[in-house]
Amino acid sequence: MDPAVVLVISLSCLLLLSLWRQRSGRGKLPPGPMPLPILGNILQIDGKNISKSLTNVSKVYGPVFTLYLGMRPTVVLHGYEAVKEALIDHGEVFSGRGSFPVTDRVNKGLGVVFTNGNRWREMRRFSLMTLRNLGMGKRSIEDRIQEEAGCLVEELRKTKSSPCDPTFILGCAPCNVISSIIFHSRFDYEDLHFLKFIQKLNENQEILSSAWIQVCNNFPVLMDYFPGSHKTFFKNVGDMKEYFLEKIKEHQEFLDMNSPRDIIDCFLIKMEEEKDNPQTEFTIEALVILVNDLFAAGTETTSTTLRYGLLHLLKNPEVTEKVQEEIDHVIGRHRSPCMQDKSSMPYTEAVLHEIQRHIDLVPTSLPHTVNCDTKFRNYFIPKETINNVKREPTEWENIFGTHTSDRARTSRIYEGTTIITSLTSVLHDSKEFPNPEKFDPGHFLDKNGKFKKSNYFMPFSTGKRACAGEGLARMELFLFLTTILQNFHLKSVVDPKDLDTTPVSKGLVSVPPAYQICFIPV
Repeated sequence: MDPAVVLVISLSCLLLLSLWRQRSGRGKLPPGPMPLPILGNILQIDGKNISKSLTNVSKVYGPVFTLYLGMRPTVVLHGYEAVKEALIDHGEVFSGRGSFPVTDRVNKGLGVVFTNGNRWREMRRFSLMTLRNLGMGKRSIEDRIQEEAGCLVEELRKTKSSPCDPTFILGCAPCNVISSIIFHSRFDYEDLHFLKFIQKLNENQEILSSAWIQVCNNFPVLMDYFPGSHKTFFKNVGDMKEYFLEKIKEHQEFLDMNSPRDIIDCFLIKMEEEKDNPQTEFTIEALVILVNDLFAAGTETTSTTLRYGLLHLLKNPEVTEKVQEEIDHVIGRHRSPCMQDKSSMPYTEAVLHEIQRHIDLVPTSLPHTVNCDTKFRNYFIPKETINNVKREPTEWENIFGTHTSDRARTSRIYEGTTIITSLTSVLHDSKEFPNPEKFDPGHFLDKNGKFKKSNYFMPFSTGKRACAGEGLARMELFLFLTTILQNFHLKSVVDPKDLDTTPVSKGLVSVPPAYQICFIPV
């Protein structure tokens, strides 16, 4: 048969299949715009500002609607009520993690961020318990952050009040905190290997927020046949995995079963305890992916929030002045800030909350899915199905000669319904936060100037999939920011009115624009 005829027939079959799949579920799923064959509604989504596109669709179809990103249906929850109802009121049902093909490709169904079922529960339980045992939320981890804040101040002094891009410096501090928890060690700020590591983390964040990655996530086959930034992402992750593997080997050599120093030690002890369990989830490869998850999540979210926060403080010098007045009054200049100070600093607390609310760091959170066929607001949402495909042992498993269960040695193919929660619609709700596009700490202050909590404050998401490191991140943000403002005045190289705080992209993460800042010693 003529190849051209075969191609036409194949494309026609794909079109018919696409139309059948889209129409077969439309009577059950929430309403939404009519999708195109194969492409779905992807042309209606701005890859650089997904949350804005979702808001525009919600104005027509309401707070719960369906989009087809490629050939797969995606149910979008828009607004506080819909997000709360799903993630809190029906938290167990909506606690599944939806497919994110670019990261699924490198994680192979392992880790804690992009896993599901029993594997996710075991890894999250282990991570939370170990973080608590290592001091998260306690004085011991506060001491580590204070020590790192002192190192950060010394590094900022080296700029000698000259204009600088704070990206790398602000990335080093939270990276060293999570490094001390994972590796029981920290890096020198001038360590070239460390700076390269930070660069890879920053680059990966920008790649994951690009429009091209949204295309790859909706059409995963493109990753195999087309060049693009996803290749750089895969290489960066591969390089970091090799580094983590070297660290794990060092820990194996000097492991003391009775005195674990960090997360790697705790995991290796758990591996030894379960070495005779054929269904164990605790394997070398699982440890590498877990470390990668914790490093990325523990570094980038905090460093980006700090970087974006300083930009807003440059833009609003009157806010900065009030925070420094509160620091002078409560802490003074002769001791380091501590978490006990926070309850006496309502304005600073309001500023920190407003920074997180306004920058809207993860606009649509990470994709969710339902754990069972679900009726939600009289609509039907079918369960995400996960097909496990056996894979061959990895090079790491062969190197270590370690046992890996058949269950752990699988790749995962997802089919079904993805759930997207618009955190932007909650954090920028105009009824809860009047004039939400304006940076205003008053959103979190009552008429008496006292700090005011809000149920709409969800920068770490909410429910069972909320960020496991939220407590650590809150502590870092308070201690790092107050220590910086205790020791430095912030100066912009341009008129503050001319500073642009618009994110350069708003995909998976809101990426702030580059800027120059001068740290003037007090």
